[in-house]
Amino acid sequence: MFIDEINIKIEAGRGGDGCTSFRREKYIEMGGPNGGNGGHGSNIIFKTDSGLRTLIDLKMMKHVKGDKGENGKGSDRNGANAEDIIIKVPLGTTITDNETGLIIADLTRTDEEVIVCHGGRGGRGNRAFATHETPAPRMSELGEPGEEKFIKCELKMLADVGLVGMPSVGKSTILSMISSCKPKIGAYHFTTLSPNLGVVKLDNDKSFVIADLPGLIEGASSGIGLGDKFLRHAMRTKVIAHVIDMGSFEGRDPIVDYENIYNELKNYDERLINKPSIVIANKMDLESAKENLERFKQKYPELEIYEISAITNTGFDTLILRLASIVENTDETELYKEEEYANHVLYKFNDSKPYTITRENDLWVIKGKEIETLFEMTRFTEDESVERFARKLKGMGIDETLESMGAKRGDEVKIKDYIFEFKD
Repeated sequence: MFIDEINIKIEAGRGGDGCTSFRREKYIEMGGPNGGNGGHGSNIIFKTDSGLRTLIDLKMMKHVKGDKGENGKGSDRNGANAEDIIIKVPLGTTITDNETGLIIADLTRTDEEVIVCHGGRGGRGNRAFATHETPAPRMSELGEPGEEKFIKCELKMLADVGLVGMPSVGKSTILSMISSCKPKIGAYHFTTLSPNLGVVKLDNDKSFVIADLPGLIEGASSGIGLGDKFLRHAMRTKVIAHVIDMGSFEGRDPIVDYENIYNELKNYDERLINKPSIVIANKMDLESAKENLERFKQKYPELEIYEISAITNTGFDTLILRLASIVENTDETELYKEEEYANHVLYKFNDSKPYTITRENDLWVIKGKEIETLFEMTRFTEDESVERFARKLKGMGIDETLESMGAKRGDEVKIKDYIFEFKD
């Protein structure tokens, strides 16, 4: 089954918890702190595999969750880091954050990998909190939660040349005759239900990749028929090759066919019509082909047209050499703009607070990544940890902000799913 788009939830591993521990030695009632730090949680890594052609493996996943790092232990023993989770995807896979709409990565190179979700750091043990003023702290941190994202993986296959055209115009046959690919071929609509890739090898040891894109119909760019499911695979190509049934084998007008496909490419993305293109006039062995070709040339004198016949096996040598020449002389173009990527950061002055406080019914609700992470890493079973949490909140100006908004001592304050009382 060919799957080229999938939505999944991924969650990196939480960091291991830090340890609160003290040395126990003979004749020494209380030794110094020796609690170790927790290990790092699993990162979720996506890596390309040149042997894959579809995203079907991800379809079965739905939710990928990393492992927690190992907890720290006494005797200054740090916890082990959790092993990273590696998810293999085909070349040409684009990973997008569904929440922001920004691209996390566009994986186009062999064995390329990217950390899509970072695992949480391990919590610090009480040894890490020891200072000259507090030589024996009775507190440690819980592990940091791992990143969590809903992502879309979209495959846009890598090919130098894309064969586009109406159903049953001979794209699969052309691919089978000029490359090593052997697609299934039949005389009925939508024979090709998934893109096929073939490698065309020349005598000078050069080669290029050609893709047979499933037959389009009018309205494909707006979702009619197979819709835009396969138009996306034309986006990475250097050359667009329009395959036209010049013999009108099924009674269609070659001029109308070309105009329909051209308009579908333009409606989907204007970059497609700006790519170098040629017209492959197929089925030139049929009686009406010459007459139709003459009309076509009169209508489009500016187009570069190559006549072929799969039945008589003519015209392919010239076609292959021309495609190879265009591919060699056409530079790679970036599919996405820099501002479409998640790592594109706009640096600007920002005096806003790293949290928000709102009034919901009788609760003061505090939200913000920094404070929520601090909350999740605080061990509330330890008095010193609770005191540290309160000091951090005050240092961030939360107490002052609450008071300025009219909060009174004794009011209830909510962070995530927990409710506290606002005290001095």
